[in-house]
Amino acid sequence: MGLVVIQPLKGRHCAECRQGPLEMHVLESGVPVCLDCADLGHLVYLQRGSAALTRRAREGSSLFAVVVRLNRRHSRYERQGLLVEEDALARAESACLADAEARARRRARDAVRRAAEDVRFTAALAAEIVRLFPRCPAGRAAGIAAHASVRGSGRVGRTAAGRSLEEGAVTAAVRASVRHLDTGYDALLTAGVARHEARARVAAEIDAVLASWQTSSGEGPPGAVNGRAARQTRHAGRKRR
Repeated sequence: MGLVVIQPLKGRHCAECRQGPLEMHVLESGVPVCLDCADLGHLVYLQRGSAALTRRAREGSSLFAVVVRLNRRHSRYERQGLLVEEDALARAESACLADAEARARRRARDAVRRAAEDVRFTAALAAEIVRLFPRCPAGRAAGIAAHASVRGSGRVGRTAAGRSLEEGAVTAAVRASVRHLDTGYDALLTAGVARHEARARVAAEIDAVLASWQTSSGEGPPGAVNGRAARQTRHAGRKRR
């Protein structure tokens, strides 16, 4: 990562010149040092947001530093932007303005391509849900697939296993839908029941729904349980509680 500059959550003072509170500092021997004392005071701050501008400014600056800030919730430092030379930033801004139209057209093409890919994948996921759960209503399968495959959601449909339509990932998506829509799970959470305890309480209900959906149309009423399917469902349930 090279040079790292910290945006502190609390105001700190420079260990050398005693100025502060500091908006940014570097750590030298475990103590904060202001940018001027660290010989970085001539750099300007470029906030993250434009990948093209950031890349060009970084490449054009003989000296740069990555600016980070602590995310307490996730207990990790996250990148906020860069400190770069002012001339390098000016050149990068000019270059981005010069080809802004071309980049906009490329982004539009990429958006259309991704949208088409998402439609195809959602349809494939819905078809796989119906294959694994023949008695799952088609509309419900489509809804589960649409929810699980939202780009950038981090849901199971966007994982590597989900994109590969692995049976475990597909079953996990179906199980999550049943948990929220066909049991009292959400009400338990609202009542203050711990998540793991709430999952344990509704596990049998989920197993029953999934077993009924796994029963093919020629094997009896919706409530009938195919022995092999039930065992598979219970096994999947134990793995995901």
